[in-house]
Amino acid sequence: MHLRTTRRIRQEVKLYDPIGADREGNEISLMDILSSEQDEVLDAVVLNIDRDRLAEHFHCLSPRERTVLEMRFGLGQQERLTQRQIGRKLGISRSYVSRIEKRALGKLLHAMGSS
Repeated sequence: MHLRTTRRIRQEVKLYDPIGADREGNEISLMDILSSEQDEVLDAVVLNIDRDRLAEHFHCLSPRERTVLEMRFGLGQQERLTQRQIGRKLGISRSYVSRIEKRALGKLLHAMGSS
């Protein structure tokens, strides 16, 4: 009887017992790993919700504003570009790209705040 109990106890794992160390030598527990995975899932869900809300309000932007934001932030299938790279592609100055970006973000913030 005692042997069975001992075997069962050996298989129990406590959440706060150290299971290893990180690169800096700090001890890591199972709880650290579990909570960080849950946080990542929560962050991904929040990001998807924000992305959906943002997409709903893209209609308030002009085609050029939409294009600049898509290029700047890598939305859709675009890769992220600098303002200078966007300016070269669109044949406009970097400072004009900056003004378009600022105006478009202002419109989106206003639209998202009023919904």
